Amino acid sequence: MKWTAPGEAGVPDRIVLLPDGRIAFVEMKAPGGRLAPLQVRWARILQEMGHRHYTIDSREAIDRFVQEELPE
Repeated sequence: MKWTAPGEAGVPDRIVLLPDGRIAFVEMKAPGGRLAPLQVRWARILQEMGHRHYTIDSREAIDRFVQEELPE
């Protein structure tokens, strides 16, 4: 799901709803793209709360996400 949070810059682009009530947050970037300082802050906040946060910038990163979150 695309996530927008008016008034809160830096939140991840996507909320991914996973089986068993799990949630992951994903920031999509162009190849080689890096998180901006506010995005780093939000990634840290979410991880400290026990959520998974991914930065995806390639097909390989998508494959890693799927492998980690949806193992067979």
